[in-house]
Amino acid sequence: MFYKPENGHGLPHNPFNALIVPRPIAWITTRDADGRDNLAPYSFFNGVAYDPPQVMFATTSGKADRQMGKDSLDNIRQTGVFCVHMVSEDLTDAMNISAANFGREVNEIEEAGLERVECETIAVTRLPAVPAALECKLTQITQLPGEANHVCFGEVTGIHMRDDCIVDGIFDITRARPLARLGYRDYSIVRDSFTLKRPGE
Repeated sequence: MFYKPENGHGLPHNPFNALIVPRPIAWITTRDADGRDNLAPYSFFNGVAYDPPQVMFATTSGKADRQMGKDSLDNIRQTGVFCVHMVSEDLTDAMNISAANFGREVNEIEEAGLERVECETIAVTRLPAVPAALECKLTQITQLPGEANHVCFGEVTGIHMRDDCIVDGIFDITRARPLARLGYRDYSIVRDSFTLKRPGE
C-alpha cells in the first residue's frame, strides 16, 4: 500500500503514528503564573542533545481556554520551566487519568491520586513515584506547519533516578519498566533488553 497523506489513507484509522514506535512518554508537570499545577502525557518526545542535555516534546492539539495549545505549553510559555517524568508500568492508570481533557482549574495530579514534591532546580511539582524525572528550563518553542502543532525544547537542569533502578552503577531499564506508546490506543512495556556493540568496539 502507498498513499499520500494529503490525499488520505482510506483506512479506518490513521496509520501514521503506528509507524513511529515505540515512543517514550513524557509525563510533564508544569505550573502556571498563578501557581496552579498541571500534569499531562505526551508521546511525541525524545532527547535531542547530550551536552548540555536537552529534550523536546511536541503538542499537536489545542484547547479553547488556552492561548497556546494545551495547558502544558501555555504554562511553560508563562514560567519557562517543566519537569518530564518516565511513566512506569504501575503508573499506567494514573497516566491515563491525567490524559483526560480537564479544564484549566482541575489539578490532574490530585485527580490521579499522586504524591507530589517540589523540584530541586526549578519551581515545578515533581512526582517521586516515577523511576526517573528530568527538570528542564525552556530554550525555545517552535511552531510547525499546522494550526496547533508546536515543539518545545528544554535544557535539563536536574535529573532524579529512583535508587532501586540503579544496579551496578547503571540505570536498569528492566527495573524501571517504562510504558511506551504504540499506534492508535496501544501501548507496550519495556521488560527486557540486550547489549549490542558497534563495529570496532
